Amino acid sequence: MINRPDTHSKLFGYLLWIFGFLGAHRFYYGKPITGTIWFFTFGFFLIGWIIDFFLIPSMDEQADSRFREGEVDYNIGWLLLTFTGVFGLHRMYMGKWITGIIYLLTGGLFLIGILYDFWTLNEQISERNREVKFN
Repeated sequence: MINRPDTHSKLFGYLLWIFGFLGAHRFYYGKPITGTIWFFTFGFFLIGWIIDFFLIPSMDEQADSRFREGEVDYNIGWLLLTFTGVFGLHRMYMGKWITGIIYLLTGGLFLIGILYDFWTLNEQISERNREVKFN
């Protein structure tokens, strides 16, 4: 067995799964297309949501192998985005102060920026962790 960093938490994944009929856990594990489908179909008519309860351990393992660990924690970033995204706290946490302030003043850039961040937050954090590691 390969020892991989634990970038994503199963516990946090299950907490997001409670809201999973809106796709939150799928976005968290780096599956934005199915996250969007879950959002518009209420967890693929709740059937997919129930099946995901059993799929979360494998989604967690895939995310751990796909994303880079580092100074910026995925769980904190996703917690801030999920519950305070319109205030831009997740962007400020990643060191993106200017866009964080823009989000704060514009309601998450009129909610479109939040949708963008749901699609790309894992990659943004991986990139930030890569930058920090080389500095």
